[in-house]
Parts: sequence; C-alpha cells; structure tokens
Amino acid sequence: MAESVRPRPTDQTEAELGFQPQQAVRWLAPRVLITTGFQSLVAEIFGSYADKREIQGSLPADLHDHSATDALWFDYVADLGDGFDATYSVASLLAAPELDLDGHRLPRGRLLVMGGDEVYPFASTRAYEDRSKGVYRAALPLVDGAAPTLFALPGNHDWYDGLTAFLRVFAQKRWFGGWQTEQSRSYFAIRLPQRWWLLAIDTQFDDYVDAPQLEYFRRATEDMREGDAVILCTPSPDWVDAGSDGPTKGYDTLDFFDREIVRARGAQTRVMLSGDKHHYARFTERDGTRQAITCGIGGAYLAATHALPEELSLPPKKSRVRAPSPQTSYDLVTRYPDSATSERYAAGILGLPWRNPGFWGLTGIFQTVMTLAVLYGIVQADIGLKGFFGLVASWAPAVLVGAVLLLAGFTFARIGGKHAPPLTRTTVGILHALAHIALSVGWSFVVIWLYQDVFPHGAAQDWATLAVVAIGTPLLVGFIDAEIVAVYLMLASRVGVNLNEVMAGQSIEDRKGFLRLRIDTDGDLTIYPVRLDRVCRSWRARPQAAHTEPWFAPATPLDPHLIEEPITVPRVSG
Repeated sequence: MAESVRPRPTDQTEAELGFQPQQAVRWLAPRVLITTGFQSLVAEIFGSYADKREIQGSLPADLHDHSATDALWFDYVADLGDGFDATYSVASLLAAPELDLDGHRLPRGRLLVMGGDEVYPFASTRAYEDRSKGVYRAALPLVDGAAPTLFALPGNHDWYDGLTAFLRVFAQKRWFGGWQTEQSRSYFAIRLPQRWWLLAIDTQFDDYVDAPQLEYFRRATEDMREGDAVILCTPSPDWVDAGSDGPTKGYDTLDFFDREIVRARGAQTRVMLSGDKHHYARFTERDGTRQAITCGIGGAYLAATHALPEELSLPPKKSRVRAPSPQTSYDLVTRYPDSATSERYAAGILGLPWRNPGFWGLTGIFQTVMTLAVLYGIVQADIGLKGFFGLVASWAPAVLVGAVLLLAGFTFARIGGKHAPPLTRTTVGILHALAHIALSVGWSFVVIWLYQDVFPHGAAQDWATLAVVAIGTPLLVGFIDAEIVAVYLMLASRVGVNLNEVMAGQSIEDRKGFLRLRIDTDGDLTIYPVRLDRVCRSWRARPQAAHTEPWFAPATPLDPHLIEEPITVPRVSG
C-alpha cells in the first residue's frame, strides 16, 4: 500500500486531482526569464554561505541495501518535472507493471532513481506537487504488495531554493505516489546485487563534494572491495565538456571522488550516468566496456544532439586532480534524437513568436522603448539643441538603451557558448545586439517618413503617428524583433553559441524516455534505453478503475520502443 486511498478523479481539475496540471514551461517568457534568473543568481551567491549539504551531516547516514535478491530490475529517469503531458506520459510507462518493447519483456523496476531536476523552472513545495509528485501519484496511485523504492538526486533547478523543498519531498521517507522514498540526504549509496553499487553524488552547482558527503560515502562503502562495480550518478554529464576541451572543473570533482572512494577500495566505476542535458547520448570506452550515458528525457524540453563531440578523452589533459585515473578515449555510439532530427528541430526556432507570445510581447516593449528614444534624439536635434551638451541631451536615452542591448547581447552569447572561442562569442553577441538597434533606428525613420510624407497634415497627423508608434511598434516591429532573435539563435547555434537556447525557446515535448536496467544473476548489468517519440496530449479519466490503476489513460495508446539494442556491461572489465 501507499498513501491513503482518495476518490479517483473524474477530470483534470485541481479540485479533483489535489494538484494543478501545468503546461510546459515557456523558457523565454518574461516572467520565467526574470524569476529563474533571479533564483539562479541568489542560489549561486548564497549557496556557499548556506550550503544545505553541510547541514545534512547531522542527518542519518544510511547505506541503502537492496542486494538481497540474485537479480534486480531498476529504473532511471531525469529532468522530469515540466508539463503534465510529457511528464505523465513517461510516468505512465514507469508505473506500468511491465513493458513489452521490441521483443523484450521489461518488468517495472523495484527501484526508481531520479537523476536531477525533478521540477521546473524552480523548486518549491507547490511546484513539486503540481509538476512531479502529483503527476507520478496519478500514474501509480497505489500498489499491491511491496512498494517500489524511490531515490532522487537534486539538479540545479532543485537547488534554486537552497534545497529546502527537495529535502521536504524526498528526504523524509514519505510516499511519492506508489513509490516509497527512503533517503535522508540529497546524496545516497545503494548496495545492489552481484557486487554492484549505485553512488549518487550531490555537487551542488558543479562545485565540489563537501566533507560530510565524503565521510558518508567512506562509511557507506566500507564493504566495497576489489572486483566490485559502481554506477556513478551525477547531476550533470561533466564528461562531455571536459573530454572535448571544455571546462574541466565539474569532471575534476568526479575524478577526485572516483579516486577517493571507488578506486581507494579497489573497485571500478563501470557506468557514469546523468541527466541535465535533455537528450540521450551514450559514449562507450574505446577498446573497453565502460559507459558514459546522458539520459535527461524524462519530461523537460528536448535538447539538441547534432553538436555533440564524436569522441572524448577522459580525464582531460587539463585535469587539476592529483593522481588522476588513467586517460581513456570514449566514442559517441548513440544519440537520441539523431542528428538530422535534432537539426530539423533546431530550425523550428523560426516559429518563436507563435510558440512563445510572451517573448513577442517582451521584444515589443523593448522596441517601443528604443524607438521612442531614437525619435526623441532625432526630434531634439531637429528643433535646435546645439553643441556638445545639446547632442548629449538629445541622444542620451537612445545611447543608454543601445548600451543595454549591447551588454545583453554580449552576455547572452557568452553564457550560452562555453565551447565557442571567445572571439566568436563576442562577435555574434555584438552582431545580435546591432541587429536590434538597426531595427529600432530604421523603424524610427519609417515613422518620421509616415509623419512627414504620408499622413495628412493637421490633428489627424499626430493621432495617426501615435497609433503607429503605440500599436505598430509592439505588434509589427516586436514580431520582427522576435524573429531576429530566432534567426540569431539558429545561426549562432551552428557555431556552438546558444545551442541550448535554440531548443529551450521551443519547449519541445516529444522525444522522451528513460532507462530500465537489470542486474543479472551472472553479474552483468543490462541497460534498456526506452524512447517515446510522441507524448500523449489527450487523456481519459478512469474513475471506475481499481485503486492501483493510473488515474488517466491516453486517448491514443503510447507507443514506446528501445532507442538502441540493450547494452551489456560486465561487472569486471576485460
């Protein structure tokens, strides 16, 4: 059993469900941009001064032992707490007693590991209820017999409130629908059958592993020995950046942990597993069987795959870790969606104003302000303000707004292009800002031309001009300005700048999935990557179904398949 039985809903209203189903987050909408940016800034500034991981040192330090059986099925899902349709589609598959995929019978996992970002756009108790906990309860309200166990690792979005809501939801051994939570900290060690271990580390914002966390893992792995195998779960796939000449700080933390905890016991990390990037990508060890897998397709917007590196060198040559592990090459074997599909999705950003009307409104406001500033400068110069101070007074507003646009363009390109050369980021950022400024200046001269040469003189002339500025600027010029952003994103993404934003701006809900894993009696780990090309967008209530059945059924049956053939990882290399 799980939570107390409640009446089954007859529709998708908040009154019936006990939570409010949410639409997919519109990442370029003004409210989301401002709120998420503020939350991220506050979290990064104060995270070092009020690190919840330090406080967790006083909480129970349990090793979670699930090694009693000879074999074990378990699931992994990440980046899940977004819109209802995508999140519930994935949750429905996870909750099903079994899946029959491409000739493989896959029973529901006895464990469910959530790999980070269990809620979007930022954490709160209500957000978890509306975007993840309530949705998973609807997919698996109750179970007969022993309930599956849930573990969750926080991602950056879970950290935006300092981890407060995350610990309340996942670290107090409460029910999460039909899943029972078991952890008491934001990190955990699970002992699995056949000498396998799953270690999930919390690195906050790719910062470091704190001392209480290291001590927890040292104690939890006291029985680990040579020949044991580890699945290392991390909040982000730092191996991709580090192994392709990008930033190394995040991976240095992983390699340090591997040295201090795993290799110190004579064991070996056989699989590195993460979400954070909303696609599936598997890198496999060249001339070996170790795997580095990104699987962040549990519900959030789809991310691009066409710019992924073809190979990685790990640890990177620039590693600052003392006594790093031996350097190994990894090759990109599989990506989902494939490159052609990813590029096609990226081109869809040209529909940005229609997909995200709030962003259209934002660019309309910016263009109206800039146009008024330019018109003010032209008019003031025309009526006779002379000399240097007159010039400054005339054009100060336009110069100020233009400077803000230049700074915004530079910053947007800089934070969205870690892999691109600095000159490339600076160039595309400045060109982007100049395009917006040029639109404002050009439109201002159009307004003056209309005023002087088109509109009839008299009172109607002023009213017509006012209407053009007040209505035409936000609607027409705002639309063009939003398209400038879309074109910029499409072009900049081709040189490695703002690749994430070109997809986030579209909030693509399809192409979702998760991993189903099995440890066999012979000690091998088999990974089944599950895909769902199209999520359901129409649900039918089932008020008369049994208490253990999902609250809603898809109007059109879900059609899951495997992303690729099952991957077998032996416990011992060679």
